Amino acid sequence: MTALFAALGVSSCGQPEAPVPVTETETVTESIATEETAETQNTNEEEESMDYAEIFKGITLAKSYKGVTNNNPIIEQHYGADPFALVYDDTVYFYMTADAYEYDEAGEIAENTYSKIRSLYVVSTKDMINFTDHGEITIAGEGGVTTWAHNSWAPAAAWKMIDGKPKFFLYFADNGGGIGVVCADSPVGPFRDELGHGLIRRDMENCGNVEWLFDPAVLVDDDGKAYIYFGGGVPKGKASHPMTGRCAQLGDDMMSLVGVPETIDAPYLFEDSGIHKFGDTYYYTYCTNFSVDEAGTAEYGFENGEICVMESKNPLGPFTFKERILRNPAYYWNVGGNNHHAVFRFRDQWYICYHSRMLEKEQGILHGYRSTSIDEFTPAADGTIGDIRMTKDARKQVGYLNPYETINGATFAVMGGVDTAPADEVSRANGCGNLLLTAIDSGDFVKLEGVDFGSTGAKKIKATVKTNGKDGVIRVTTKYANGDVAGYLPVKGDGNETTVIEAALDAPVTGVQDLYFTFSGEGYEVLDWCFE
Repeated sequence: MTALFAALGVSSCGQPEAPVPVTETETVTESIATEETAETQNTNEEEESMDYAEIFKGITLAKSYKGVTNNNPIIEQHYGADPFALVYDDTVYFYMTADAYEYDEAGEIAENTYSKIRSLYVVSTKDMINFTDHGEITIAGEGGVTTWAHNSWAPAAAWKMIDGKPKFFLYFADNGGGIGVVCADSPVGPFRDELGHGLIRRDMENCGNVEWLFDPAVLVDDDGKAYIYFGGGVPKGKASHPMTGRCAQLGDDMMSLVGVPETIDAPYLFEDSGIHKFGDTYYYTYCTNFSVDEAGTAEYGFENGEICVMESKNPLGPFTFKERILRNPAYYWNVGGNNHHAVFRFRDQWYICYHSRMLEKEQGILHGYRSTSIDEFTPAADGTIGDIRMTKDARKQVGYLNPYETINGATFAVMGGVDTAPADEVSRANGCGNLLLTAIDSGDFVKLEGVDFGSTGAKKIKATVKTNGKDGVIRVTTKYANGDVAGYLPVKGDGNETTVIEAALDAPVTGVQDLYFTFSGEGYEVLDWCFE
């Protein structure tokens, strides 16, 4: 065990902002005197290892509301609704409505009215199990990217090569009154408002008669042309054929329309446009309204608040009804609400992302705060999907984490107790970008699933931390949070703002492992980590 307690020091891992050499580690109970003999030092180090183990014996693990073996919802440190998936550079980015608590006059959590939502949340994954938190993009209101928008709901995202460089476009609903777009040179921003006004507005032809001018979805076709789908709402007396869905071609700049938007006659349309292409066929997906009668169910096979599919050989339709593919979340979790989704393909596997209220149900809140889940499916040769089952744990990992690369601290599959926050000035200014792990208390933990250490194995771990003047210890285990101990990383609050700590492991960690970091102490923050 003696190798576990190597002196803290600066290393190349993590590239800290202001690396400062650190003195030899002070243990939780006593410091090692520099004049001791090697034999005495070894004895003290053995005592220190026992001290670390004793510290963690008295710690109760924080609760994971999703459960340590489940992969839905995808994150639990924040809510995120109305998900849309963007695949770029072997990574999937998920953009979501940033549901956040509203409070009543007594300071109690109140019903989510959506009226105060002005941000979009973004996370990403390369393996569909471990997600990196990139934070909030403040779109509307004070400090927002736009000066004209009041809200930001139900995002859609796309990217396109323009002037030889990738450019990213984030579309959003300004409440139910229009759709805006902001752009960036990175999937996580910073975003800018180049248009200066709404992209789709009520004063545009065939848009003023749409009840809810919101919920965009965007498709960039194989030929580079792009299309946007939007709309919703149920005019009085028109539940079976609301005629409030719209689609249009986007201009080459992705921030203008070509021609007049076309009407989509989607049976019992409520909201939530979606679009994907399979083979040479375009599939428009949407959520049914809550006025589906017996005649509607008999004709189409769906009920209230369910995701359905229409198909066409033309991206602008006309579309014909095909099938229902996703029931309302209430069918699975006994708590429902609106149903919002996106269909996408990643690494030759098809997925649907959607939101539910199962996280807030586990938290005992039940006030309409939503979180994103993902399930996989396999379409038939003719594009038929069939009923997709919402699950907590059925999604498979499509790649392993490489522990010898620097991994952002806000990357994990499961967490208990921790939070995330912007890690640098750019991210703090924009709300999103590079995040760190924060709000750490004793017993908090994160789990990373499917970490491939290879056959030779890891012998050392390094982590970049902001000590914030606080002491602590990070326990590294495999299999379970209280599983096989690989080593301990002592955090010394010596006043350094940012430093790199390192420790040798008891024995090489080999093969594919589930990895846990469990924390003792509080107040310090983790920027990143890697193994050697």
